[in-house]
Amino acid sequence: MTGVCPNQQIEAMIASGHIRALPPVLPAQVQPASLDLRLGNVAYRVRASFLAGAGNSVSSRLNEFEMHRIDLSQGAVLEKGCVYLVPLMESLALPDDVSAVANAKSSTGRLDLLTRTITDGGIEFDRIPAGYSGPLYAEICPRSFSVLVRPGMRLNQIRFRCGQASLSDDDLRALHAQTPLVDGPAVVQDGLGFSVDLRLPGSDLVGYRAKPHTGVIDLDRIAAYDPAEYWEEVRSSDGRIILDPGAFYILVSREAVHIPPLYAAEMAPYLAMVGEFRVHYAGFFDPGFGHAEAGGAGSRGVLEVRCHEAPFVLEHGQIVGRLVYEKMSERPTQLYGAGIASNYQGQGLKLSKHFKAPT
Repeated sequence: MTGVCPNQQIEAMIASGHIRALPPVLPAQVQPASLDLRLGNVAYRVRASFLAGAGNSVSSRLNEFEMHRIDLSQGAVLEKGCVYLVPLMESLALPDDVSAVANAKSSTGRLDLLTRTITDGGIEFDRIPAGYSGPLYAEICPRSFSVLVRPGMRLNQIRFRCGQASLSDDDLRALHAQTPLVDGPAVVQDGLGFSVDLRLPGSDLVGYRAKPHTGVIDLDRIAAYDPAEYWEEVRSSDGRIILDPGAFYILVSREAVHIPPLYAAEMAPYLAMVGEFRVHYAGFFDPGFGHAEAGGAGSRGVLEVRCHEAPFVLEHGQIVGRLVYEKMSERPTQLYGAGIASNYQGQGLKLSKHFKAPT
């Protein structure tokens, strides 16, 4: 069947050996339309980010770039500004008609923890061709905060699809007319456009900016850290802010997003011509996100923003990204937020789960 594989098909792929893992996959790793991937026992500090390239294995290229290796078994700090390669516990033996795409998990992206998946023979990050058989690796580059990691931590996730699953703009308009995807007019151009909200009701607080010098974040600690020690508040009285080059921001979309149960979505950058900044480090939206049937009433998209090159004025309502919707091959038996530990259902402006709620 054509479309993104739901949780029950992922479970069948595990049972059939198309997805392999040592130790075995845990039930909690299986999400409505993706599988969480786990860090292995060792991290390699490398000189630079790299792709294996056609015909090459990651391990052979690692011999060229490895600086030293780190045992993660007792926990280890991955330092800000460094690049690491970590073999994952999962590997693949995909059928010839199934491809995959990986992405950072939401909490990973909100920490500015650049995490990408690479494969043997890979010529792109996070893109895994149909029929791939081999190991998976996570490239990890902490950008704003040093982090403490352990084996089994889940920083990225993988989504499987059979055939062409993306909706055309005409299909997207028809779906919006049938089941509203945003709480307002839909801007459809190569996906569903979304804009930044810099006029939040009842407050001039519009976002957060990562502080340059902070302590380590233990990724196992939930609601443990004081936001004021890691983030500066970004406030605006006129619906605009100026992004500083190299700084990392957490902002929020103006639109409340709905993902119906028979669809999934991926956040993608908007046109580069709108400004020298990047939105989107974590990009999967599962079936049921923000959907009433799964306990949501529209959920804002949290925007992970980094400015490049020159200071840039960002204004309220400016379109900064787009959601590419895909059809599921069948309805998942589990929806986002419906009886599972979904941290961001019904969210607004929100930091990662590691931080206490701001007072």
